[in-house]
Amino acid sequence: MKLTDKRHRYLSAGHALLFVTMVTALLAGCAAPRSAALSSDSIAAIIASPDRSAADRNNDLRRKPEAMLAFIGVRPGMLALDLSAGGGYTTELLARAAGPAGRVYGQNVPRDAVNPPRRPAVPEGDAAPAQSTSATPPARRSINDRARELTAGHIIPVTRKFEDPVPPEVAPGSLDLATLMFNYHDLETSGVNRTQMNRGVFNALKRGGVYVIADHAGRPGTGISESGTLHRMEGAFLKREVESAGFVLSEEGLFLHNPNDPRDKNTPQPPQPKDEFVMKFVKP
Repeated sequence: MKLTDKRHRYLSAGHALLFVTMVTALLAGCAAPRSAALSSDSIAAIIASPDRSAADRNNDLRRKPEAMLAFIGVRPGMLALDLSAGGGYTTELLARAAGPAGRVYGQNVPRDAVNPPRRPAVPEGDAAPAQSTSATPPARRSINDRARELTAGHIIPVTRKFEDPVPPEVAPGSLDLATLMFNYHDLETSGVNRTQMNRGVFNALKRGGVYVIADHAGRPGTGISESGTLHRMEGAFLKREVESAGFVLSEEGLFLHNPNDPRDKNTPQPPQPKDEFVMKFVKP
Protein backbone atom coordinates (compact mmCIF):
# COMPACT_ATOMS: atom_id res chain seq x y z
CA MET A 1 0.00 0.00 0.00
CA LYS A 2 1.27 3.44 -0.86
CA LEU A 3 2.05 6.00 1.86
CA THR A 4 -0.55 8.36 0.45
CA ASP A 5 -3.21 5.63 0.76
CA LYS A 6 -2.35 5.10 4.44
CA ARG A 7 -2.50 8.84 5.09
CA HIS A 8 -5.87 9.01 3.36
CA ARG A 9 -7.19 6.21 5.55
CA TYR A 10 -5.96 7.94 8.70
CA LEU A 11 -7.54 11.24 7.65
CA SER A 12 -10.85 9.52 6.84
CA ALA A 13 -10.87 7.76 10.18
CA GLY A 14 -10.12 11.04 11.92
CA HIS A 15 -12.96 12.81 10.15
CA ALA A 16 -15.34 10.00 11.04
CA LEU A 17 -14.33 10.15 14.69
CA LEU A 18 -14.81 13.93 14.72
CA PHE A 19 -18.26 13.53 13.15
CA VAL A 20 -19.33 10.91 15.70
CA THR A 21 -18.05 13.11 18.54
CA MET A 22 -20.01 16.12 17.27
CA VAL A 23 -23.23 14.13 16.83
CA THR A 24 -22.87 12.61 20.29
CA ALA A 25 -22.43 16.06 21.80
CA LEU A 26 -25.48 17.39 19.99
CA LEU A 27 -27.61 14.46 21.11
CA ALA A 28 -26.39 14.87 24.66
CA GLY A 29 -27.44 18.51 24.55
CA CYS A 30 -30.90 17.61 23.26
CA ALA A 31 -31.31 14.99 25.97
CA ALA A 32 -30.05 17.26 28.75
CA PRO A 33 -31.95 16.56 31.97
CA ARG A 34 -34.70 19.01 32.72
CA SER A 35 -34.53 21.12 35.85
CA ALA A 36 -35.23 19.39 39.14
CA ALA A 37 -38.56 19.68 40.91
CA LEU A 38 -38.77 22.48 43.43
CA SER A 39 -37.87 21.64 47.01
CA SER A 40 -40.37 21.89 49.84
CA ASP A 41 -38.61 25.05 51.04
CA SER A 42 -38.94 26.65 47.59
CA ILE A 43 -42.62 25.74 47.43
CA ALA A 44 -43.20 27.15 50.92
CA ALA A 45 -41.55 30.40 49.81
CA ILE A 46 -43.92 30.61 46.83
CA ILE A 47 -46.96 30.12 49.08
CA ALA A 48 -45.64 32.74 51.50
CA SER A 49 -44.97 35.35 48.79
CA PRO A 50 -46.12 38.68 50.24
CA ASP A 51 -47.73 39.78 46.96
CA ARG A 52 -50.25 36.91 46.91
CA SER A 53 -53.82 38.09 47.44
CA ALA A 54 -55.87 37.74 50.61
CA ALA A 55 -58.44 35.69 48.66
CA ASP A 56 -55.77 33.22 47.57
CA ARG A 57 -54.41 32.90 51.10
CA ASN A 58 -57.93 32.22 52.30
CA ASN A 59 -58.34 29.57 49.60
CA ASP A 60 -55.08 27.95 50.74
CA LEU A 61 -56.83 26.77 53.90
CA ARG A 62 -58.90 24.30 51.88
CA ARG A 63 -56.66 23.65 48.92
CA LYS A 64 -53.36 22.72 50.63
CA PRO A 65 -51.19 24.21 47.87
CA GLU A 66 -47.88 23.07 49.39
CA ALA A 67 -48.95 19.43 49.11
CA MET A 68 -50.50 19.99 45.67
CA LEU A 69 -47.43 21.63 44.13
CA ALA A 70 -45.16 18.95 45.59
CA PHE A 71 -47.45 16.22 44.24
CA ILE A 72 -47.46 17.79 40.78
CA GLY A 73 -43.67 18.05 40.85
CA VAL A 74 -43.51 21.68 39.76
CA ARG A 75 -40.19 22.96 38.46
CA PRO A 76 -38.69 26.08 36.88
CA GLY A 77 -39.14 26.52 33.15
CA MET A 78 -42.32 24.44 32.84
CA LEU A 79 -44.68 24.85 29.92
CA ALA A 80 -48.11 24.18 31.40
CA LEU A 81 -51.82 24.38 30.64
CA ASP A 82 -54.37 24.89 33.41
CA LEU A 83 -57.78 23.83 32.07
CA SER A 84 -60.93 25.44 33.44
CA ALA A 85 -58.71 28.01 35.12
CA GLY A 86 -61.57 30.17 36.40
CA GLY A 87 -60.10 33.08 38.31
CA GLY A 88 -56.64 31.58 38.07
CA TYR A 89 -55.81 30.44 41.60
CA THR A 90 -53.92 27.36 40.40
CA THR A 91 -52.69 29.11 37.25
CA GLU A 92 -50.85 31.70 39.32
CA LEU A 93 -49.28 29.11 41.61
CA LEU A 94 -48.00 27.18 38.60
CA ALA A 95 -46.67 30.37 37.00
CA ARG A 96 -44.81 31.30 40.17
CA ALA A 97 -43.30 27.82 40.25
CA ALA A 98 -42.34 27.94 36.55
CA GLY A 99 -40.66 31.30 37.06
CA PRO A 100 -39.43 33.71 34.37
CA ALA A 101 -38.32 30.89 32.05
CA GLY A 102 -41.71 29.16 32.07
CA ARG A 103 -45.17 29.80 30.68
CA VAL A 104 -48.57 28.80 31.98
CA TYR A 105 -51.70 29.00 29.84
CA GLY A 106 -54.96 29.46 31.73
CA GLN A 107 -57.87 28.11 29.66
CA ASN A 108 -61.49 29.15 30.06
CA VAL A 109 -64.41 28.57 27.72
CA PRO A 110 -66.05 31.41 25.76
CA ARG A 111 -68.78 33.14 27.70
CA ASP A 112 -71.30 32.41 24.95
CA ALA A 113 -70.42 28.70 24.77
CA VAL A 114 -73.37 26.39 24.17
CA ASN A 115 -74.61 24.56 27.28
CA PRO A 116 -72.42 26.32 29.84
CA PRO A 117 -71.71 24.32 33.03
CA ARG A 118 -74.43 24.51 35.64
CA ARG A 119 -72.80 25.70 38.83
CA PRO A 120 -73.91 26.70 42.31
CA ALA A 121 -74.28 30.40 43.07
CA VAL A 122 -70.65 30.34 44.20
CA PRO A 123 -68.54 28.24 41.80
CA GLU A 124 -66.63 25.36 43.36
CA GLY A 125 -63.40 25.23 41.42
CA ASP A 126 -60.56 27.67 40.92
CA ALA A 127 -63.10 30.43 40.31
CA ALA A 128 -63.95 30.66 44.01
CA PRO A 129 -62.03 31.11 47.25
CA ALA A 130 -62.80 29.01 50.29
CA GLN A 131 -65.33 30.34 52.79
CA SER A 132 -63.90 33.43 54.41
CA THR A 133 -63.52 33.65 58.17
CA SER A 134 -63.75 37.43 58.09
CA ALA A 135 -66.86 39.62 57.98
CA THR A 136 -65.84 40.98 54.56
CA PRO A 137 -64.84 38.31 52.02
CA PRO A 138 -61.55 39.07 50.27
CA ALA A 139 -61.84 40.56 46.79
CA ARG A 140 -61.44 38.15 43.89
CA ARG A 141 -59.11 38.72 40.94
CA SER A 142 -59.70 37.61 37.38
CA ILE A 143 -57.15 35.61 35.45
CA ASN A 144 -56.57 38.67 33.26
CA ASP A 145 -55.75 40.69 36.39
CA ARG A 146 -53.24 38.04 37.39
CA ALA A 147 -51.65 38.01 33.93
CA ARG A 148 -51.16 41.79 34.05
CA GLU A 149 -49.93 42.03 37.61
CA LEU A 150 -47.80 38.93 38.16
CA THR A 151 -44.07 39.64 37.95
CA ALA A 152 -42.86 36.27 39.23
CA GLY A 153 -43.91 34.29 36.14
CA HIS A 154 -45.89 34.31 32.91
CA ILE A 155 -49.66 33.71 32.75
CA ILE A 156 -51.26 33.60 29.31
CA PRO A 157 -55.09 33.59 29.43
CA VAL A 158 -56.72 31.67 26.56
CA THR A 159 -60.38 31.37 25.63
CA ARG A 160 -61.03 28.04 23.98
CA LYS A 161 -63.59 25.26 24.10
CA PHE A 162 -62.77 22.22 26.19
CA GLU A 163 -62.77 20.00 23.11
CA ASP A 164 -59.85 22.02 21.70
CA PRO A 165 -58.18 23.55 24.77
CA VAL A 166 -54.59 23.88 23.54
CA PRO A 167 -53.69 27.19 21.84
CA PRO A 168 -52.17 26.87 18.35
CA GLU A 169 -48.81 28.31 19.37
CA VAL A 170 -48.23 25.28 21.61
CA ALA A 171 -46.57 22.64 19.44
CA PRO A 172 -47.74 19.02 19.74
CA GLY A 173 -45.65 17.10 22.23
CA SER A 174 -44.30 20.20 23.98
CA LEU A 175 -46.34 20.62 27.17
CA ASP A 176 -44.77 19.50 30.44
CA LEU A 177 -47.95 19.67 32.46
CA ALA A 178 -51.74 19.97 32.23
CA THR A 179 -54.05 20.43 35.22
CA LEU A 180 -57.80 20.41 35.73
CA MET A 181 -58.85 21.33 39.25
CA PHE A 182 -62.24 20.38 40.73
CA ASN A 183 -64.27 20.99 37.57
CA TYR A 184 -64.00 17.74 35.61
CA HIS A 185 -67.40 16.66 36.96
CA ASP A 186 -68.97 19.83 35.51
CA LEU A 187 -68.00 18.73 32.01
CA GLU A 188 -70.77 16.14 32.16
CA THR A 189 -73.56 18.64 32.76
CA SER A 190 -72.20 20.99 30.10
CA GLY A 191 -72.15 18.31 27.40
CA VAL A 192 -68.40 18.49 26.78
CA ASN A 193 -66.84 15.76 24.65
CA ARG A 194 -64.36 14.66 27.29
CA THR A 195 -62.80 12.01 25.07
CA GLN A 196 -61.86 14.68 22.55
CA MET A 197 -60.56 16.96 25.30
CA ASN A 198 -58.40 14.28 26.89
CA ARG A 199 -56.95 13.26 23.54
CA GLY A 200 -56.11 16.90 22.84
CA VAL A 201 -54.26 17.13 26.13
CA PHE A 202 -52.50 13.83 25.44
CA ASN A 203 -51.27 15.03 22.05
CA ALA A 204 -50.02 18.33 23.46
CA LEU A 205 -47.99 16.74 26.26
CA LYS A 206 -44.45 15.51 25.70
CA ARG A 207 -43.56 11.93 26.58
CA GLY A 208 -43.33 11.78 30.34
CA GLY A 209 -45.57 14.86 30.65
CA VAL A 210 -48.18 14.76 33.38
CA TYR A 211 -51.91 15.44 33.56
CA VAL A 212 -53.12 16.18 37.11
CA ILE A 213 -56.83 16.12 37.89
CA ALA A 214 -58.47 16.84 41.24
CA ASP A 215 -62.18 16.55 41.99
CA HIS A 216 -64.81 15.94 44.65
CA ALA A 217 -65.10 12.23 45.42
CA GLY A 218 -68.34 10.34 44.79
CA ARG A 219 -69.49 6.99 46.13
CA PRO A 220 -68.45 3.73 44.48
CA GLY A 221 -70.63 2.81 41.53
CA THR A 222 -72.00 6.33 40.94
CA GLY A 223 -69.59 7.17 38.11
CA ILE A 224 -70.29 10.72 37.01
CA SER A 225 -74.07 10.43 37.48
CA GLU A 226 -74.19 12.76 40.50
CA SER A 227 -72.17 15.57 38.94
CA GLY A 228 -75.20 17.81 38.49
CA THR A 229 -76.67 17.21 41.95
CA LEU A 230 -73.87 16.54 44.41
CA HIS A 231 -71.04 17.98 42.28
CA ARG A 232 -69.08 14.77 42.78
CA MET A 233 -67.68 11.96 40.65
CA GLU A 234 -66.23 8.54 41.33
CA GLY A 235 -62.45 8.35 41.20
CA ALA A 236 -62.47 4.94 39.54
CA PHE A 237 -64.63 6.36 36.74
CA LEU A 238 -62.16 9.18 36.12
CA LYS A 239 -59.24 6.74 36.04
CA ARG A 240 -60.93 4.57 33.39
CA GLU A 241 -61.93 7.54 31.27
CA VAL A 242 -58.55 9.28 31.26
CA GLU A 243 -56.59 6.07 30.73
CA SER A 244 -58.75 5.32 27.70
CA ALA A 245 -57.11 8.37 26.06
CA GLY A 246 -53.68 6.74 26.38
CA PHE A 247 -52.59 7.98 29.80
CA VAL A 248 -51.25 5.81 32.62
CA LEU A 249 -52.12 6.54 36.24
CA SER A 250 -48.83 7.31 37.96
CA GLU A 251 -49.82 8.33 41.46
CA GLU A 252 -52.81 9.25 43.60
CA GLY A 253 -52.51 11.94 46.26
CA LEU A 254 -54.32 11.42 49.55
CA PHE A 255 -53.71 14.85 51.07
CA LEU A 256 -57.31 15.99 50.40
CA HIS A 257 -58.90 12.63 51.25
CA ASN A 258 -61.45 12.57 54.07
CA PRO A 259 -62.69 9.01 54.76
CA ASN A 260 -65.33 10.34 57.18
CA ASP A 261 -67.25 12.22 54.46
CA PRO A 262 -70.37 10.13 53.65
CA ARG A 263 -70.22 11.54 50.09
CA ASP A 264 -74.03 11.56 49.89
CA LYS A 265 -74.46 15.36 49.89
CA ASN A 266 -72.84 18.30 48.15
CA THR A 267 -71.79 19.73 51.53
CA PRO A 268 -70.92 16.97 54.02
CA GLN A 269 -73.06 16.52 57.09
CA PRO A 270 -71.96 16.85 59.83
CA PRO A 271 -69.81 19.78 58.61
CA GLN A 272 -66.33 18.62 57.65
CA PRO A 273 -63.89 18.83 54.73
CA LYS A 274 -65.23 17.37 51.50
CA ASP A 275 -63.55 14.15 50.40
CA GLU A 276 -61.46 14.94 47.31
CA PHE A 277 -59.08 12.94 45.17
CA VAL A 278 -56.03 14.00 43.18
CA MET A 279 -54.68 11.82 40.37
CA LYS A 280 -51.49 12.18 38.35
CA PHE A 281 -51.52 10.64 34.88
CA VAL A 282 -48.45 10.29 32.65
CA LYS A 283 -48.11 10.19 28.88
CA PRO A 284 -45.95 7.12 28.24
